[in-house]
Amino acid sequence: MLTLDPQAAKPLVTQIVEGLSRQIDEAALREGAKLPSIRQFAQSHQVSVFTVVEAYDRLVAQGYLVSRPHSGFFVRRRAVADVVEPVASHPQGFDSAWYLRRIFENRHLSVKAGCGWLPGDWLFEDGLRRGLRALAADDADLGGYGDPKGYPPLRQAIADAFAEQQVTVPPAQVLLTQGSSQALDLCVRRLVRAGDTVLVDDPGYANLLFSLRFQGARLLGVPRTAHGYDLPALEALLQSAEAERRPKVFFTQPRLQSPTGSVAPLGQLHRVLQLAEKHDLTIVENDIYVELDPEPRPSLASLDQLSRVIYIGSYSKTISPNIRVGFLAAHPDLLDDLAQLKMISGLTSAEFGERLAHSALLDGRRRKHLKALRERLADAHQQVGARLAALGFELFAEPKAGMFLWARHARLADTPALANRAAEADIMLGPGHLFRAEMQATDWLRFNVAFSGDERLFAFLAHELG
Repeated sequence: MLTLDPQAAKPLVTQIVEGLSRQIDEAALREGAKLPSIRQFAQSHQVSVFTVVEAYDRLVAQGYLVSRPHSGFFVRRRAVADVVEPVASHPQGFDSAWYLRRIFENRHLSVKAGCGWLPGDWLFEDGLRRGLRALAADDADLGGYGDPKGYPPLRQAIADAFAEQQVTVPPAQVLLTQGSSQALDLCVRRLVRAGDTVLVDDPGYANLLFSLRFQGARLLGVPRTAHGYDLPALEALLQSAEAERRPKVFFTQPRLQSPTGSVAPLGQLHRVLQLAEKHDLTIVENDIYVELDPEPRPSLASLDQLSRVIYIGSYSKTISPNIRVGFLAAHPDLLDDLAQLKMISGLTSAEFGERLAHSALLDGRRRKHLKALRERLADAHQQVGARLAALGFELFAEPKAGMFLWARHARLADTPALANRAAEADIMLGPGHLFRAEMQATDWLRFNVAFSGDERLFAFLAHELG
């Protein structure tokens, strides 16, 4: 029988993970044994359903349990080679695995204030329709697998865009992917092994953090400030790391970062690259919001010329997430490895979507669309920021661009519980601990300004504030 102590300093999730893993290691729970359902466990131990979801998910990731659809969770048969040092447990609340699954299941929620995409009518729908008509009239062969690196004309267009930033990138150094998510996943699988230490933005990109945890990485969070990086903290992390735990990779989002919206200035980018050279770091730059930025700024890739930087981009935020077209650019040696991984997992990406993206890029009305989109986001930032401030929220930064505001309120500290109540009120929120490197409890929330102008959101928040 597992006994939990809600008064203990150790989080309940940690108590569950350690207790059940110990029972499995000691054969008190034998292989094949079925665990209580999530709701049964929550009721019998008087804990949150989401606490149990996180604990069970963590035990699955550590190899103790296996999840069988429609059947439940079972103790997994563990060979000797499976027994590895567990990844550190994390505080109470539902984790990124839960978020990754549920955020798309909850698309039906009317107010999507915590989501990571733009409304359909903010995207380049007309350009896609014109592209579809052009493809339908085209005699091109769409029955094959296509080029493993992706549709050559689109790769050329990306190389041309790099050239405008004074970056020499031949099309052979561009790999098309199924959105930026696949690009990040390829980088994680190529660069990170179980037990490796990696640097990440803290708070940072939730899906990436989950992918790294699943890979068994040890995450070191580089604090974000309202004005970019906390450089002294970054230097301290690099200097204090033991040789065997020294970070090998820094996954970062310098521009319009999710969830904070902060932007790292040029001087900081130069310093990050200096530190990368000194400490032999590879940098994975996630620049998927570049087209939402009204200011022309250099990227880490443009300063580094893809020597240490792998650059990731996407067309999901401005054309459509449905076409699932992203890309990465890297040094030729790394690019070939990443292309091989892509072929192993999926042969090629879908040329049909890549052709659509290429058609949209060449559409003469796209420039006007991007200008209007940036202006619309700037207006949304002003309006949503003012409404949140009027309710007493503290804003982390006011970027006036991009999709996100990172905000907190002293009287709304339990953000997972707040998100649960919001879902019952048909509202999706983004509780802050999902974006933290160690999933620390936090009172910060991520607001997507494109979906946060709805009066129902502010009525709900006002009600919660009493």
